[in-house]
Amino acid sequence: MNDILFVIDRLELKYFEFNKLVTNFWMIKSLLDRGQNVYITTIDMLKLKSSIAYTSCYKSFVKDNDIFYDKNNLQEMKINDFDMVMFRPDPPVDLDYINATYIFDFVDKEKTLVMNDTTAVRNFNEKLHAVMFNDLMPKNIVTSSKQDIVEFLKENTEIILKPLNQCFGGGVMYLKYGDKNTAVIINSMTRNGKQLIMVQKYIPKAVYGDKRVLMLGEDILPYCVQKTPSNDDFKFCEHNDEHVKKAVLTDDEREKFKPVAKKLNSIGIGMVGLDVIDGKIIEVNVTSPCYFIKEIDNHFGVHVEDTIADYLLKALDCHRNKTFKSCSV
Repeated sequence: MNDILFVIDRLELKYFEFNKLVTNFWMIKSLLDRGQNVYITTIDMLKLKSSIAYTSCYKSFVKDNDIFYDKNNLQEMKINDFDMVMFRPDPPVDLDYINATYIFDFVDKEKTLVMNDTTAVRNFNEKLHAVMFNDLMPKNIVTSSKQDIVEFLKENTEIILKPLNQCFGGGVMYLKYGDKNTAVIINSMTRNGKQLIMVQKYIPKAVYGDKRVLMLGEDILPYCVQKTPSNDDFKFCEHNDEHVKKAVLTDDEREKFKPVAKKLNSIGIGMVGLDVIDGKIIEVNVTSPCYFIKEIDNHFGVHVEDTIADYLLKALDCHRNKTFKSCSV
């Protein structure tokens, strides 16, 4: 039996009950069903005392096939007293988020497995660091320069502009050459040339949505979904059955993305969700990637939550044996 801490989003703590859309809840329930001790906390409950990392937390439990915690039983524990920490608060990666990762600089990660590794998450921007795999991406630039963006737009006709630290498609804009709102959109996105953004060439097949490719360790799961845009948007923004469809992951795609999984796993990022359009990576999700468990289970007739829970426990064994970076499903 292991003691496992989940650092979750404040909203998830507030509405802590089994919700099939929330990956964290699936993982927590699956680990509880396996007899593990699972505790929950949020970034505002992390702390340092005399350079020792602590957290206030609640112990979760299963009752009537649902998950609960006792709100009257808040306890303080050393983070190194846990066997594993699942660091999965949602973006934005703002100052509070970054400060939370600093707490884990005082955690002995040889003793406690932290997934995804907080130093790696802090150092890996989901939009910007996708260019580590630039040959697998659409043409792109990262800049705050209006001139650079206008030239890129003129060259590529249609572009996508993304803030670097948002999530769920927040702040993402589409521009077509000749759009009368070009100047105001660029100025707004870059805060008049003060803020870096990711600019990508628009991929025409984006009208069909993007594919979520899921990774565990060095492995790419054989299941994936297509996230389709709503009628009044150019991107996926509504998490419901209508807009999450079954997709096929080709053998070519699995082979193409294996080096991505291997590279990220080698730096401590074992849970990853790639967003892919027409074989091109548009984003690498490492903070709290959604695994679309409900949809995958329904579409493929599997229990992918069991695959994830088994991997986490295997990763913990690999960590104890000093073989984590080569651990697979």
